[in-house]
Amino acid sequence: MKSDCLFCGIIAGDVPGQIVDSDEHTLAFMDISPATPGHALVVPRTHSADLFEISDEDLAHTNVAARRLAKRMDEVLEPDGFNVLNSCRPAAWQTVFHFHLHVVPRYEDDPLKLPWVPRPGDQNEIAAIAERLRGSDG
Repeated sequence: MKSDCLFCGIIAGDVPGQIVDSDEHTLAFMDISPATPGHALVVPRTHSADLFEISDEDLAHTNVAARRLAKRMDEVLEPDGFNVLNSCRPAAWQTVFHFHLHVVPRYEDDPLKLPWVPRPGDQNEIAAIAERLRGSDG
């Protein structure tokens, strides 16, 4: 637990939260600034700042918990779809530095829009980046 972490405070019970799911490794609670009705967050009980810091085990547990929550939301809220989102670092909109997954039920008439316009990319640039990511043994 990190004393100045909002989510650690919720996990410890020191900060109020609408808990909707819990197990030995994770906690899920309602987002106080929901994108859509039902928007919730799933966090590991062990503090880690982001995708690079979280252990493989906690990452797996958090993903399983997010799927479990999405299944429950599907039964209860009957949304038209879901987004499961992680923001890593401020440039990607991370504002609380405790790894978390947003589970966002989607509805045909909700106001959310894709944050980019899908269109064909420069194939040479795509190939060059792929080569860099593969490295020398790719």
